[in-house]
Amino acid sequence: MTEIGLRIEELDTPALWVDLGRLERNIQCVAEELAGLGVSWRPHVKGIKVPAIAHKLVRAGAIGVTCGKLGEAEVMAAAGIGDILVANQVVGPQKVARLAALQRHADVKSAVDSVENVTEIGQAASAIGVEVGLLIELDTGMHRAGVLPGEPVLALAKVIEQTPGVKLRGLMTWEGHHLGHTDEADKKAGIEESIGQLLSSAELCRNAGIAIEIVSGGGSGTYMYTAKIPGMTEVQAGGAIFCDQTYQGWGLALEPSLFLRARVTSRPAPDRLICDTGFKTHTRGFASPKPTSFDAKSVVLSAEHGIVTLGENKDGANDWLKVGTTFDLMPGYGDATVFLHDTLYGVREGVVETVWDVAARGKLR
Repeated sequence: MTEIGLRIEELDTPALWVDLGRLERNIQCVAEELAGLGVSWRPHVKGIKVPAIAHKLVRAGAIGVTCGKLGEAEVMAAAGIGDILVANQVVGPQKVARLAALQRHADVKSAVDSVENVTEIGQAASAIGVEVGLLIELDTGMHRAGVLPGEPVLALAKVIEQTPGVKLRGLMTWEGHHLGHTDEADKKAGIEESIGQLLSSAELCRNAGIAIEIVSGGGSGTYMYTAKIPGMTEVQAGGAIFCDQTYQGWGLALEPSLFLRARVTSRPAPDRLICDTGFKTHTRGFASPKPTSFDAKSVVLSAEHGIVTLGENKDGANDWLKVGTTFDLMPGYGDATVFLHDTLYGVREGVVETVWDVAARGKLR
């Protein structure tokens, strides 16, 4: 923790950092918006990875967190987060045994979409005398995991009701296939159609006498529509709190709060600089990191190097970018950036206030 008290300019690079003031304002903004709509917040931490930030979310009003992997849920439970949804299928004897054991430490629910998975979870839970909550995942057009809406949902719900060791808690979907709509009216209509399939499936179960407590969906690029649909009980938007380039492209009215501190290591040409943030610090395949303090025509990443082609050097605007100078980049997509780093620095008004381990990185199982 020797970095605490340093100014941001004094950090060794590359350094991933978050502006605490902006982060906290973003968290408060989303929390207040959802509270005003009467919808619970279960933010997804697959791209956040830091238990201390999860606790900030809960203190702001989140009911718990959503995880992408069981390993992430174990990290969050160990850090004292008590209500967790693994929005993925937890499959295989090793994993279902861990899921069952985790019930002694937190309320950890899992998504399911098959009889086989329900059976193995039930057996693992019954073997140690616990009960695992399950949410049926629906495919409402994403064409990834999930059962089809309607009767297939009811059929699986009946199996869960009859299986010892598990309890049906609700239904969930991810309407992310509508993120690509460039027309806002089309996006809204598509989301309403997908969520309509989720809600009608919930009603089908209720009409059959099966309780549906949780109706979950809504990521950072869709929650502003999903949360306004009557019948939704919670949304899973999480990465919105960093509001990087990808989330801004999805129309979020929040502040960018996540940054990557880089250092100029070479100036081989007047229109080009090399920095120490290559694809080991920011995954390729998404928008390239973007300098925040000067214009760049492009940022290309190789393993160790960021190759920055500069914009016009009008009136010597780029002369300050000398070898050794540090500057900030805004990530293209935080979900593909944070997990590459061991440490996330919390910075307030230019000074390092806290240093967090990215404790849930590398949790592939």
